[in-house]
Amino acid sequence: MDPNLQYWQSNGKSFMSRLRLWFNILDPSSMLSSEAEILKARTLLQNQGIKQTDGKVANAWLLSLSSVHSDTGAAIPPLFRSQVFLPVSAPLIVASLIPHKGVKPALFWHFLLQSYSAGFNHCNRNATVTKDNKTSMKQSILIVGTVSYSTFAGALPQIILQHFRLISTVAETFCRSFLPIPLSACLAAFSVIVVRSEESENGIRVFDSNGNAVGVSKEAGSKAVKETAISRATLFGTTAAVPSLLLALLKRAKFVQRNPMTIAPVRHISTAIVFGLMIPVSFSLFPQLGKIKKEHLEEEFQSLAGNNELFYHRGL
Repeated sequence: MDPNLQYWQSNGKSFMSRLRLWFNILDPSSMLSSEAEILKARTLLQNQGIKQTDGKVANAWLLSLSSVHSDTGAAIPPLFRSQVFLPVSAPLIVASLIPHKGVKPALFWHFLLQSYSAGFNHCNRNATVTKDNKTSMKQSILIVGTVSYSTFAGALPQIILQHFRLISTVAETFCRSFLPIPLSACLAAFSVIVVRSEESENGIRVFDSNGNAVGVSKEAGSKAVKETAISRATLFGTTAAVPSLLLALLKRAKFVQRNPMTIAPVRHISTAIVFGLMIPVSFSLFPQLGKIKKEHLEEEFQSLAGNNELFYHRGL
């Protein structure tokens, strides 16, 4: 078992402990760390062990958890590390949720958002059954298809408004304020499910309580993908919902009615703030080192002695 997973096993048992840890991991100050710095941190951890808690070792743990893949042990590409997720995604989701004047801007921003989301999901997947850590042709096609479909579906409210210009005010409000909420959540979950479909089809490695690999399970793979899809749907759905509800309340205020120009900056700022706060919450909903009971796994695991529960790497 990778040191990162050993750390999560010891320090990520409760939601609050995971939340505190994610707030530290997502510190953007380490986003530009080089592979040499990451290797140095990993070497320090291998020498010091998981129980050391001094400042230097603690910083090394944060760098390892945020920048090293827990299955391959390789450095995650800088653009898709967890501490880079907020700076890159926040402008994209703000731009994709604002009301556009045409279809082309909506398609453009949704394409960027869905492309980055697919790349992030792929780079942070469980990669235990991926040969030589290379993406198969089938998976590449699925990723391209996911981005294409999600781009069109994400821009659907704008497409409806553009092609049905005589649409009623109620329908326009629905398309601009309410339809993006379930749409954002569903597309976020859809991206995870399709991009990481190999985990459900081929299985992922499972471990006993001592960290020893005991086999590969499709059931564990399906559970890992499902949990990650729920967490991502929570992130994007809440980010779309809260600003819409806030604006619906503010529009009743006399100050806003006299100054309608304040609506746009409030929408942008509230979207970015909610998104930033929800990232560590969504990442913490499920443990990075998940548990699954033997009876929920394939028959080959039923005969294992002394292990009522097995562990798997959920991915991110």
